[in-house]
Amino acid sequence: MQLQALLATSNPGKLRDFAGAAAPYGITIANIPHFSSLPEVVEDGATFEENARKKAESYSLAVSGELVLADDSGLEIDALGGAPGVHSARYAADEPHNAECNTDDAANNARVLRELKGVSEQKRTARFICVMAVARDGHTLHTFRGAAEGIILDAPRGQHGFGYDPLFYFPQIGKTFAELSAAEKAQYSHRGAAFRAFLEWHREA
Repeated sequence: MQLQALLATSNPGKLRDFAGAAAPYGITIANIPHFSSLPEVVEDGATFEENARKKAESYSLAVSGELVLADDSGLEIDALGGAPGVHSARYAADEPHNAECNTDDAANNARVLRELKGVSEQKRTARFICVMAVARDGHTLHTFRGAAEGIILDAPRGQHGFGYDPLFYFPQIGKTFAELSAAEKAQYSHRGAAFRAFLEWHREA
């Protein structure tokens, strides 16, 4: 029986990432029907896990009996004390912790580059974090965490991906995440790692 999981996101980049990670396993990732008409969940948690659980639980109430996946993910830069962290999607705002909507990818990247100006490559270490929650009927069944370690470049590279992908250099393969195909990104990314953990859990459940 083919597994279908519903993804709680309005971000087409995330949908592509998870669909790419699921494809080799014969799993279909679809968006929640009429997702744009559902009340938006405010991501005000202090951690990636809090936000992921909140979204998965809330949106699963709209599709009774279905497995709903939601993630919260972001970039942690060591030289910036772990920022932008849970505020990754709103980092260009004057007050990211109070911003009500996401800011433009290019603006977010520009702020990171400004704040890292003059910082040596050795100190530009960073990681992408993804925490995924799976819920059914308003209850979180499990959470999964994935991470990818890299270095922030001083200029963007690559045309694929979204978010901070053009700045995130992955030394293991000598490319930024924006230079990877969907299949390559699924193999190496934080979302791919979290999704594989979900698959292992689902096989044993």
